[in-house]
Amino acid sequence: MFCRFVVLVTMGASFALAADVHVVEEIAAKVNGDIITRGDLMQERLRLETMLRQEQHLNGAALSAAVDEQSKDVLREKIDELLLIQKAKDLQLSVDSDVTRRIAQMRVESKISDPDKFDQAIQQQYGMTFEEFKQKMTDQFLIHKVISQEISSRIAIPEADLQKYYDAHKADFVRKAEVFLSQILIATEGKTPEQVKNAEAKAKDIVARARKGEKFSDLVSAYSDDPDTSKNGGQLPPLLKNQLRPELAKIVFSEKRGYVTDPIAVTEPQKGFLILRIDDRYEEGQASFDEVKDQIQETLAQPLLEAKMRPYLTRLRQEAFLEIKDGYVDTGAAPGKDTRWHDVAQLKPDTVTKEEVAERAGTPHKKLLGVVPIPGTKKTVAALDTSQPGTASDVPDTPSAQSGAPTSLPTRAPAAPKPPGPAPTSMAPIKQ
Repeated sequence: MFCRFVVLVTMGASFALAADVHVVEEIAAKVNGDIITRGDLMQERLRLETMLRQEQHLNGAALSAAVDEQSKDVLREKIDELLLIQKAKDLQLSVDSDVTRRIAQMRVESKISDPDKFDQAIQQQYGMTFEEFKQKMTDQFLIHKVISQEISSRIAIPEADLQKYYDAHKADFVRKAEVFLSQILIATEGKTPEQVKNAEAKAKDIVARARKGEKFSDLVSAYSDDPDTSKNGGQLPPLLKNQLRPELAKIVFSEKRGYVTDPIAVTEPQKGFLILRIDDRYEEGQASFDEVKDQIQETLAQPLLEAKMRPYLTRLRQEAFLEIKDGYVDTGAAPGKDTRWHDVAQLKPDTVTKEEVAERAGTPHKKLLGVVPIPGTKKTVAALDTSQPGTASDVPDTPSAQSGAPTSLPTRAPAAPKPPGPAPTSMAPIKQ
């Protein structure tokens, strides 16, 4: 999980080494190599409360009752989410291109060209760092991809029904000529003629490596001098033919997907050698039935997913290592599966160094909360080894760390049996 939740609790003199404060973060459930904490569940409850207050205008007793009712399935949904993400990794699914493409679109929509300012806008709007935001989006795409591959694609929709839907909705499948590109820029601004010559040779070498199969996004990270795209795999927002210089449009609208161009000398917006990769391309006009067949399959399968989701998630539970602490209830539990908590809680109050945390965090299935500075003091909060579950008999109702936590996430983690739509790309636009 990318979010870290820390509970600060006032202690007596028995933990002198930790002064008067130490970390208590109770583990609610173990799901294979991952954990769900009490803080995770409380964070989701806060999100639900905010959503109900804003969207349904509830407050007081009505709000409390609605939050209580909808919170009953929070642990189930968190387990569902982890199991689906783990399944995606088992299947070696990749959504890097989907994520970088969507972030590129968001950059354009926000009209914030400066990468640092865009990151700040993410922080301000969603209450999380850009890396946390990107991980959240990645998880959503992975969940969607597993559902699509493992469930939607296996729901039998007769070919005749797919064709009938296509014929009735042809207007929905009319496309503009559009291309999706990734780029690498080798800058030559201010370079001597000899340095420009070396830059061109470098660009040609990168092209050769890309054409031999090296991952283009890795080459972007290693070599691109463009500050706007070097952080997101080089991906550009979708481009129409009239948005490109004619000589570039001629190349990218005639070559096939995956094609990597020779180095192109450019002077705007920066001077240098530009390398483009065609990630995807649409021809102008009516998309053929074969081109959109999978999309239609997913659309028609959507209403049937609910009946398929819970049995699939139950099977994942049966195959998983799953332990749930007393006091927490998984409303999607697999019948007959023993998920009782077996090990004894241990709390290690000694403060550890960052190096020790990093070294110990490399141990399989062990997660460490590092030393946490106490604002306004020189004290540190003791680390908790969460390879063993911590007790929290004196944990307050709301973790202190949650005062700055996001109350409105981009989208809610897909909650089975309510699967996500055709693509989890409905992140709200970034406000300027």
